[in-house]
Amino acid sequence: MRHAPTRTEQRLWQRLSGSQLGVGFRRQVVIGEYIADFAAPSRRLVVEVDGGAHASRRHLDARRDARLTRAGWRVLRLEAALVEADVEAA
Repeated sequence: MRHAPTRTEQRLWQRLSGSQLGVGFRRQVVIGEYIADFAAPSRRLVVEVDGGAHASRRHLDARRDARLTRAGWRVLRLEAALVEADVEAA
């Protein structure tokens, strides 16, 4: 697990935390062999923030998403630039 979230993750966490959206989210949730940026276990929803490093990892992300989906999770990927520009729109 990473020790410190990115600035973008912090920004999104401010919006997701405290059940502000009516759903309880947690940070850095271990799901099988993966660590999700954010997850709402009661809804089986994973939220991932994709930054610059993800461009070269798309095939790995697709495999990860497929495995999480087979395990009953829905995966939502948000571009870091969108979160930074307008967290509400993200």
